[in-house]
Amino acid sequence: MSKDTLRIGCASGFWGDTEFAAAQLVERGDIDVLVFDYLAEITMSLLIRAKAKDPTQGYAPDFVATMKPLMNQIKARGIQVIANAGGVNPSACRDALVAAAQAEGVELKIAAVLGDDLMPQVEAMRAAGTTEMFSGAAFPAKVMSANAYLGAFPIAAALSAGADIVVTGRCVDSAVTLAPLIARFNWTAADLDKLAQGSLAGHLIECGTQATGGNYTDWASVPGWDDMGFPIAECRADGSFVVTKPAGTGGLVCPSTVGEQMLYEIGDPRAYILPDVVCDFTAVTLTQLGPDRVEVKGALGRAPTDQAKASLTYADGFRAMSLFMIGGIDAGAKARRTGAAMLARMRRHYAARGWPDFTEASVEAIGAEDTYGAQARVSAREVMLKVGVRHPLKDALELFSREVAPMALMTSPAITGFTGGRPKVQPVVRLFSCLVPKSQLGVSIDMGTQQVAAPQLAGKPLDLATLPAVGGPLPAADAFARGARSVPLVQLAWGRSGDKGDAANIGIIARKPEFLPYIRAAITEEAVARWFAHLVHGKVKRYDLPGTQALNFMLHEALGGGGIASVRMDSQGKAYAQMLLDHPVPIPADLAL
Repeated sequence: MSKDTLRIGCASGFWGDTEFAAAQLVERGDIDVLVFDYLAEITMSLLIRAKAKDPTQGYAPDFVATMKPLMNQIKARGIQVIANAGGVNPSACRDALVAAAQAEGVELKIAAVLGDDLMPQVEAMRAAGTTEMFSGAAFPAKVMSANAYLGAFPIAAALSAGADIVVTGRCVDSAVTLAPLIARFNWTAADLDKLAQGSLAGHLIECGTQATGGNYTDWASVPGWDDMGFPIAECRADGSFVVTKPAGTGGLVCPSTVGEQMLYEIGDPRAYILPDVVCDFTAVTLTQLGPDRVEVKGALGRAPTDQAKASLTYADGFRAMSLFMIGGIDAGAKARRTGAAMLARMRRHYAARGWPDFTEASVEAIGAEDTYGAQARVSAREVMLKVGVRHPLKDALELFSREVAPMALMTSPAITGFTGGRPKVQPVVRLFSCLVPKSQLGVSIDMGTQQVAAPQLAGKPLDLATLPAVGGPLPAADAFARGARSVPLVQLAWGRSGDKGDAANIGIIARKPEFLPYIRAAITEEAVARWFAHLVHGKVKRYDLPGTQALNFMLHEALGGGGIASVRMDSQGKAYAQMLLDHPVPIPADLAL
């Protein structure tokens, strides 16, 4: 690659992703930079619990184990490595990497970016009346962790100082990709459109193979699931880039696979707010340049805000989830009655002990389409009964756990398939998101004996009301003059969904531009709210992305608390897009599909 191009490969989309990805990219990807994304809200809660048990933990040990056997190759090839694997203890992660490098006999400069930990400021935040940024809820009584989302410029400073490996704590996922672009191409805080493009590159590759055909609507068209290629962003100094993957690997890179990932877990596409830039994705274009090569252009940038998003976690009781099979005639009905009996039985015993009712309970017959609500249409002969419960008292759920198996002799015929023994009772860790002034963050860089100054964070207020309105087409007045027919949305569009706390998003991309008016006419905010009325308790908001003939829906209060707090089977909205793709769309009778 020329000095005006940087190839960045992403080897992890979450903590627990495949251990083979890093070697694939190092050995077959011809990359300059290797990045890893480990952190999500659920992951942070797990790391917090790990550090509470052992102060030397709290980072992703998988990262160190993955890096150790590759260190000699990384050094020889001159590959820089960036990961947010530091979790809630980036200094300990750096120490473990230093020890691993010494064991391998490799001399590497390793840096840790610090400053995301807000625990010393918790009481000041409480005194300032800080509230949850989405729900307005009051500040939690007892905070387990508090971390601000950092951006790319501190990472870039460490790279410019010669770091071979940089680990961070909480940072936005895209920062690990944007940082090496800042360092290589000398982008400044004023290069807003370039920063937006670099952030989009990071957003597209941060979830690993989701950009190369994983979770794709047209899954049957994707070859090589057994050897999926991990994504590479081939980035240019002007900000444009190409998404690709190592030659000879499985997967598929085309505008719709890349487009689905662009819409994944975003909100208002006019203002995708990151620490370094506010991105506008509404005019992004995706162009197929060749096999498994998609060029991405058109992201625009606005000045970053003067606030940093922070994620706090706090304990909120306990949860347990039982799962077993019920077979035979009317399996769904048998499962629902069994689940209702389990809850009624426990409530009777709780009342006898003076214990309160469940905080939340969820009964789902998986296989009988309970998650589809009014749209269910299957009469199943085998289901998995899932009963999820939350309660403030651990003892109450321990009793629930002990009383699951006896239902096999008390209730429905054909109960079987108990797996894993009694349900585990787990503490519930809930997320509290808020904003803090960037001026309160003390970012620093730990590079051993070498002193490296961290850049100051800056920004200005953003008034979302000033953003330009972005709309899209609707059918012509005479569109149905020659008759109409109804088809499922999947025949007209691709879709993908994800989560942000207790909100879910669903991105929809028209397969052809001429389909978009009819999609927009049928798949309205009201239609989506009706379709998910059994799951969504907040507002539904629709946004347009004309550059990719796409729509993005935000569904608020949609996940039963979301993440590790939810007792639903789909606590992250992963199936929501697939559910919406069944929605009927009227189209002209003569419109070619």
